[in-house]
Amino acid sequence: RAVGAVTKLIAKEGKSATLKLPSGEVRLISKNCLATVGQVGNVGVNQKSSGRAGSKCWLGKRRVARGVVMNPVDHPHGGGEGSAPI
Repeated sequence: RAVGAVTKLIAKEGKSATLKLPSGEVRLISKNCLATVGQVGNVGVNQKSSGRAGSKCWLGKRRVARGVVMNPVDHPHGGGEGSAPI
């Protein structure tokens, strides 16, 4: 069900089917299993731009402040004059 997942159906016999995976492994599965035939609907999900920071924030992906820009009481890398090295 993941984007880019692919396999080949080699044979169907009785209540099982033989599949060949991209790794070359041949696996026997039940014929009652479901699969998506063709292209998955969310192929371009990783190419979509969120547009602005707030949209990502709503999804739970908040910004993260670097330790270098914090004060010494907040992080071991904090403090220093200007952009001091760690």
